Amino acid sequence: MSNTAIGLPVGRGLLYLIVAGVAWGTAGAAASLVYRASDMGPVALSFWRCAAGLVLLLAVRLLRTRAAAPVREPLGRRALRTGVTGLGLAVFQTAYFAAVSATGLAVATVVTLGAGPVLIALGARLTLAERLGRGGAGAVVGALAGLAVLVLGGGGTTVRPGGVLLALLSAAGYSAMTLLTRRWGRDGAGDVTRTTTGAFTVTSLCLLPFALAEGLLPHTQEPGRLLLLLLYVAAVPTALAYGLYFAGAAVVRSATVSVIMLLEPVSAAVLAVVLLGEQLTAATLAGTLLMLGSVGALALGEVRGARTREEPVTVV
Repeated sequence: MSNTAIGLPVGRGLLYLIVAGVAWGTAGAAASLVYRASDMGPVALSFWRCAAGLVLLLAVRLLRTRAAAPVREPLGRRALRTGVTGLGLAVFQTAYFAAVSATGLAVATVVTLGAGPVLIALGARLTLAERLGRGGAGAVVGALAGLAVLVLGGGGTTVRPGGVLLALLSAAGYSAMTLLTRRWGRDGAGDVTRTTTGAFTVTSLCLLPFALAEGLLPHTQEPGRLLLLLLYVAAVPTALAYGLYFAGAAVVRSATVSVIMLLEPVSAAVLAVVLLGEQLTAATLAGTLLMLGSVGALALGEVRGARTREEPVTVV
């Protein structure tokens, strides 16, 4: 990973986002295994995910500081960037968990991840002057249709207004985080590890009181297994995935970022079938193909646009 978002090729940024989306999708399966092995609640899991991920990022940052001089940035701008990003991440995660509790996993997922690309596309047009174009708009519509088929295809969902509002709040937090990351990347604010570390610090502090109220320390008969699962959640779908996300989101158009991140439910669905024994349905297959096709179309358009603007597009 480049030490700064500036200079990162668009093609590599797309690759980072794809890996991050797939890694995020593994968090759901890991969380299911955590719940089976202990009585840990979702907010406590989110706290430990961020706190342990923060420790890992600090260790990586310490090693990298010895090898290279840190990127200098005005203290005020750094504090604003990390604070707002961390708050957006905390709202995104906490409101989503609350939406799942209020209206169920399927509806919360569709509203949160479905509203995200729409809010981001509008925000990018109004604040960043990023045009989506007809092809991009069609890809977004296709991705949202695929998401609806994938998540709601099984039926049996219940829609509750309070849960929908919480899901929209979660989408707003995610959208603000994505748009601001893109803006600051364009403006040259860019030590990726510092941004991610600062965001996790703020998020962990925001989640701590809620995690204490829920129960911070779980009871388990399998402490070794639980520890390994928590380490995986902290390392792969958290420290690694968010580091890649913040780097890629700084150089790729915001609407494209939001659609690529829809790889998360695709990855989760595949893992549910392969590892958790869930049945492969026609809805799962159709939704997956729709979303993969839309992601591929937007990624191709992003690379072509970078070539038109004479930006580097090297993937490796």
